[in-house]
Amino acid sequence: MTVIQDSPAATAADDEAEILNLYRAHLSKGRATLAELFGSHMEVASEGAWLTTSDGERFLNAGGYGVFIMGARHPIVMEEVERQLRTHPTATRILLEPTVARAAEALVSVLPAGLDRVHFALSGAEAVETGLKLARAGGFKRTVSMRGGYHGKTLGALSATAKDVYQAPFRPLVPDFLHLPFGDADALEAELKAHPGEVCVILEPVQGEGGVVIPPKGYLKRVEELVREYEGFLILDEVQSGFGRLGEWWGADIEGVVPDVLLTGKALGGGVMPVSAAVATRKAFRPFDKDPYVHTATFSGQPVLMAAVQGAVRAVKEERLVTKAMDLGARLLPRIAEVAHRNIPELVVDVRGQGLLIGVELVEAGLAGELLIELFNHGVVANHSMNGSSVVRFTPPAVLSDTDVDFLVNSFDLATRDLIKGAATMPEGGN
Repeated sequence: MTVIQDSPAATAADDEAEILNLYRAHLSKGRATLAELFGSHMEVASEGAWLTTSDGERFLNAGGYGVFIMGARHPIVMEEVERQLRTHPTATRILLEPTVARAAEALVSVLPAGLDRVHFALSGAEAVETGLKLARAGGFKRTVSMRGGYHGKTLGALSATAKDVYQAPFRPLVPDFLHLPFGDADALEAELKAHPGEVCVILEPVQGEGGVVIPPKGYLKRVEELVREYEGFLILDEVQSGFGRLGEWWGADIEGVVPDVLLTGKALGGGVMPVSAAVATRKAFRPFDKDPYVHTATFSGQPVLMAAVQGAVRAVKEERLVTKAMDLGARLLPRIAEVAHRNIPELVVDVRGQGLLIGVELVEAGLAGELLIELFNHGVVANHSMNGSSVVRFTPPAVLSDTDVDFLVNSFDLATRDLIKGAATMPEGGN
């Protein structure tokens, strides 16, 4: 008897349908619906700048929300993690453990001078909570964040994230938070002057989820000067902008700023492990030095995560990925801008970026969603912006080859051509 086997494509389709149903049953119906908009593809493998789906298709990963500055499964990071997995992946957190000490040393080696006390966590939001708690413990009871800023969705971080749609279901939030315009140093000075010695300021050097919003030149340095003048507390959220993403190790380096606390995450785990950190000056960290149990977490500094941190720092240093991010961004930004202004001049508002954080702002949010789908149809994964919904965001890795760069630009060219065709056939007033 002849047995007829299903084709690989049919098997993949069955697997995707099963996973889609599991999402609906156990995870999120909304996420399932979003997946359907992108054809219900299922990612199953990744390497470097590319990911592979269950049906064998390959996509250039210019998304990942800033995680993959060194690409996926970088060999240096994988080597460190695999070695640790074979020996001692999880520690008791009672005894001395060398991996966390070495990871802290490695991270401090690439930070602005004076930032040398580290608390490791898992998510960016946890790092934000750590920074906010250090400020409160130091007597800074009022917190200023910036409109359009994104700091996460845990309760304290959400209080700093000035987006009503995310905050509304969870109010009342943490009290004494104020949101000011990003880039407006005069508004910040008024608040600091009214409450000297009481204010914590938290902001991003470039607002990633805000839609790649770059402040006026000199703004970040002016913020630091004002905070020092009025005896405040400064937190720089570099969870997305840091670790080479902007073509510098940190956004702080661009204007020579040294905050009280710098937050990092996303790329810190080398695209392999979830790791974040809040790194503080000795003075700012003092409340945590007094009591080692005042702010803890079971998985903070676990050896397998710390191995990833050491590998990530090594990879960026040894392969000069910060310089490569700067060079690639300088090549990509004008080419993407040229394509956008040539193909969709009536639909594009602006193309802007720094290093490998690039945003394309369209005239409405719906068009940004359509462009993301068209990019995917042409083999590129990009991101929407949570606080800037009309902005498509590119965060490609610094390991792109010349061929990868050409593929990304060509795909953007094809996607924008298809976008304008769709806009031309859309009924007037419809979407």
